[in-house]
Amino acid sequence: MKKFLTLTLLAGAAVLLAACGKLNFDSGSSSTSGTKTGSYQTTGTVDNSMYQGVIKNGRYQTSSARGLTLQQNDQGENNFNIKSMESGLENLAKAQFPTDKYSFEEGQLLSTATAKSWLKREAKDNKDGLNPVDNGKTDPDTRNPIYLQQILEQDFMVQDGNSMKLGGIAIALGMNKVDYYTKTEYGAQYQTEISDEVIKKQGEAIAAKVVARLRAMSKVPNNIPIIVGIYKNAEQDSLVGGVYTEQTTSKTGTNLGDWKKLDQQNEVLPVVSDHKAINSTVANDFSNFTNQVKGFFPTLAGITAQAHYEGGNLAGMNITVNTQFYGLTEIQSFTQYISTAASKYLPSGVPIEITIQSTQGMQAFVSRSSGDKGFYTHVFGSY
Repeated sequence: MKKFLTLTLLAGAAVLLAACGKLNFDSGSSSTSGTKTGSYQTTGTVDNSMYQGVIKNGRYQTSSARGLTLQQNDQGENNFNIKSMESGLENLAKAQFPTDKYSFEEGQLLSTATAKSWLKREAKDNKDGLNPVDNGKTDPDTRNPIYLQQILEQDFMVQDGNSMKLGGIAIALGMNKVDYYTKTEYGAQYQTEISDEVIKKQGEAIAAKVVARLRAMSKVPNNIPIIVGIYKNAEQDSLVGGVYTEQTTSKTGTNLGDWKKLDQQNEVLPVVSDHKAINSTVANDFSNFTNQVKGFFPTLAGITAQAHYEGGNLAGMNITVNTQFYGLTEIQSFTQYISTAASKYLPSGVPIEITIQSTQGMQAFVSRSSGDKGFYTHVFGSY
């Protein structure tokens, strides 16, 4: 719940863009107090699992390209990719940049113009493009696809006397599993499938170029660590985001360390059609929870879950309950029952967030951290 109450502290955490298209702009816990050093201060945090945000000259430092999205062919982005890329990169960074020694700052190095040029295709008028030259072909198997769809920057600051300085950088490269395109403007949509082997090869090559370009910037010391994570986007219509497939750390200069393979999987429950659940025990636990809740409150519109696995083991669940209840007392009773059923039927030892919502918006929230036994509940009221 602490994480839920402070999500806004790290909202829009970096330069987040998507390649090839048009621009769109979308416009009860205790916390530790922030520290103030010279022109810098920090936001404070509710627990040591979260970074403190950086405030400079009294203002939170947003990215210069905050809210910028380059959409492909007016088809729109999968927002689950955007959210999971941000949270996943922060989790990768925590192993290198501990939350008790580093503070978080949105990406300040990549300007809007720089990031746009990097994400586009290489061309005569765009030598910095990280995607391949357009070979003029439109067949799915012979055209040069867009490999790099997004780039995300997160900066990590350290104390430096009476000021703060850049202590580390984390970069996510969002690689396409499927590249969607049209042969003519506003025409039918086609797609090029990209294999895991090609994603790995292209992602590692792009990572080397990105690190070299970052090191060439005057604001980037030669000896601060730069983490690079390769993120494989989920398909456009997926109800869950993609996953990180590998990561590396450049400790100094332009040298990349060894690539570490990451075993991450995501799925939506209940599984549909002929898909097989990643973990049948988890799927059965969720099914029992769902049946119990629906049996008690039969007018529910539906219950779905996003399950995240690392190393084959369940690492967390996000559950959405769509309800038709509108009365406050109904929601209160329903939320209490959800908490009881979750404690009895859902897997233990992993963080779980349950959002109860209707067409009027979020009505209640139920959550449990990985180390907790019971669930925290909150019903949103009104005056």
